[in-house]
Amino acid sequence: MSRATDTDTGSPEPHAADSHDLIRVHGARENNLKDVSIEIPKRRLTVFTGVSGSGKSSLVFDTIAAESQRLINETYSAFLQGFMPNLARPEVDVLDGLTTAITVDQQRMGSDPRSTVGTATDANAMLRILFSRLGTPHIGPPAAYSFNVASVSATGGFTVDRGAEKTKTEKVSFSRTGGMCTHCEGRGTVSDIDLTQLYDDSKSLSEDPFTIPTYTGDGWVVRVISESGFFDKGKPIAKYTKKERHDFLYREPTKVKINGVNLTYEGLIPKLQKTFLSKDRESMQPHIRAFVDRAVTFAECPECDGTRLSEQARSSKIGKVGIADACAMEIRDLAGWVRGLTEPSVAPLLTKLQHTLDSFVEIGLGYLSLDRASGTLSGGEAQRTKMIRHLGSSLTDVTYVFDEPSIGLHPHDIQRMNNLLLRLRDKGNTVLVVEHKPETIAIADHVVDLGPGAGTAGGTVCFEGTVEGLRASDGVTGRHLDDRATLKETVRKATGRLEIRGAGANNLRDVDVDIPLGVLCVITGVAGSGKSSLVHGSIPAPEGVVSVDQTPIRGSRRSNPATYTGLLDPIRKAFAKANGVKPALFSANSEGACPTCNGAGVIYTDLAIMQSVATTCEDCEGKRFSASVLEYHLGGRDISEVLAMPVTEAEEFFGSGEARTPAAHRILQRLTDVGLGYLTLGQPLTTLSGGERQRLKLAVHMADKGGVYVLDEPTTGLHLADVEQLLGLLDRLVDSGKSVIVIEHHQAVMAHADWIVDLGPGAGHDGGRVVFEGTPADLVAARSTLTGEHLAAYVGG
Repeated sequence: MSRATDTDTGSPEPHAADSHDLIRVHGARENNLKDVSIEIPKRRLTVFTGVSGSGKSSLVFDTIAAESQRLINETYSAFLQGFMPNLARPEVDVLDGLTTAITVDQQRMGSDPRSTVGTATDANAMLRILFSRLGTPHIGPPAAYSFNVASVSATGGFTVDRGAEKTKTEKVSFSRTGGMCTHCEGRGTVSDIDLTQLYDDSKSLSEDPFTIPTYTGDGWVVRVISESGFFDKGKPIAKYTKKERHDFLYREPTKVKINGVNLTYEGLIPKLQKTFLSKDRESMQPHIRAFVDRAVTFAECPECDGTRLSEQARSSKIGKVGIADACAMEIRDLAGWVRGLTEPSVAPLLTKLQHTLDSFVEIGLGYLSLDRASGTLSGGEAQRTKMIRHLGSSLTDVTYVFDEPSIGLHPHDIQRMNNLLLRLRDKGNTVLVVEHKPETIAIADHVVDLGPGAGTAGGTVCFEGTVEGLRASDGVTGRHLDDRATLKETVRKATGRLEIRGAGANNLRDVDVDIPLGVLCVITGVAGSGKSSLVHGSIPAPEGVVSVDQTPIRGSRRSNPATYTGLLDPIRKAFAKANGVKPALFSANSEGACPTCNGAGVIYTDLAIMQSVATTCEDCEGKRFSASVLEYHLGGRDISEVLAMPVTEAEEFFGSGEARTPAAHRILQRLTDVGLGYLTLGQPLTTLSGGERQRLKLAVHMADKGGVYVLDEPTTGLHLADVEQLLGLLDRLVDSGKSVIVIEHHQAVMAHADWIVDLGPGAGHDGGRVVFEGTPADLVAARSTLTGEHLAAYVGG
């Protein structure tokens, strides 16, 4: 092989292509950003820091990543763009040097009952192919091993017209072998409805017997039942005949006419299954979710033993292992089993499957199993699961965007995550990370600190440079970067205890432990050690236990802190009382809405494949209310002016004077307590950061009446400075007589605790045991666990 001789002995001129080594952002104004202009080096790891709500996500996700995605979408044909979301161009003057952006965020994975870790990562698809080739007995193609595919068979005929009165009838048959369990329809669980929670059978239909949300006496749902003609409206339900009871509970959809309107009557049970039970539990409104929890019990399917698979699919095995057995293994054990298969005919498949499973182990998720429901993963686990497909990618010069990848990670696991981020960078990719943890900030090549405050007090670049430069800067992040919480000199004494005996949920190994009450108790341990299983699966939940988990709050652009917290209700009533009108007038989603924009404040113009254009409503000038409503005042302010107030101003406004409203003032105090005093009451929920949403949810739950608060990683999304405020809030809760139990990895919270329960020593089947119980000082002194070692290093012990 010959090669051309290089005759150029002088230093070559730089190639024009090599000059594009920066991502340039000029004049970014998305959300609270204030004309931000920065230059981000490519093929480096850049960390974005700043207090919660300072504009980090607005810059990284809503500006850089969003514009990259929009430009990629524009490369497709107009026909294909018609099927894609219409993305608006971010509010920015110049964005230059963008590359393809891959976003790995904290959004929970779909919680459909049939969505599992295996289906979400394609590992199940590869296993199905493997069993369809090597499994004995052979039962069919890969679909025969899928719990999402039902077995179907059909026969029929069709007529072929060949012209000149020549026709031919041909018979056809169709069959498809699926692996779905017919009893539970691939869900692994079956539901049983407690009829006593649906209605009072001592009452008749005319006496409003239902205890189901939305089933009110004068509502259409109840009218269809009572006026269907199948029942005597004055007869108690308990005295129904067998036929009446069947029609009441199970009758199939039947057309009925009520007041001249054609409607459909359906038995109560199938109707509830379609309206309530078919929905994801986490997406339900709180009162609907409470009803479902009360009225419905879920049990393991007796036909498939929870595997979701048909008997035929379970019968086919490779050696002594069936596909259900493989999916139930911890992934690190499954990786070992796959490594032992040496069939040459499926060698490429085994290589790909092995790489996927090894990636799980490498990223610290080897303790999961492929049949784990994806909706049960924490935010951190979901984010790392999404990373799996990128670890072995051959792509380079890609921009990877991560949203707090350290969430849900024990200090022991953060170093492993850091190594993965550096590996992606070293392959020639640009890595952008929104992060609060000092351990991850420390590995950055470049740091951008936004602030100085949150909301309207933020949105500017306070620092840009190296980690050493950040540490020496005078910004909030620089001052707090080396903060270390100190151990308490004295801890509170327990006033009681919550006994847990023989806990065996998930990987717990017959755990006996006493949780002290009246103190701040922190449950810690490496990811997958059994913390959530102990707290959420084993702590008895009597009346008085308030649980604040990691499920994200949902809300449209019409939702805001005032509607989410229930603050708007007392405000509307106060306005109505002061002006002698109906409360509904003071809702932009009801009678008070501007008729032109329907209370949205903006008018959206749909331009088909082009981005939709939003223009401020000229009639209400973006205030969302009709002009007549804005003539009513309370304390000299109209409703739009009140919704434009920050929480701190509104707290003062409703605390005294003509506008004094105790119910509203109490809610505003809770918002201030969790550090959200800067939010405006009418700010859309869609513009809040992850940390702000977490604290908004905490503020709502603080109103719940209970003596025991259970918090699941409350530091999620919080800046180092915000963590101090959270610790103060936890102290106030305990000092007011509450018991606070916190699942947490943050060392500052551990150091501040009165009592620590450490689980481990490892994850999955290597965990599930209590490895330490005692005070933080004792844990640091003993250094007998991974948590103890890291906490000792943190406090300098």
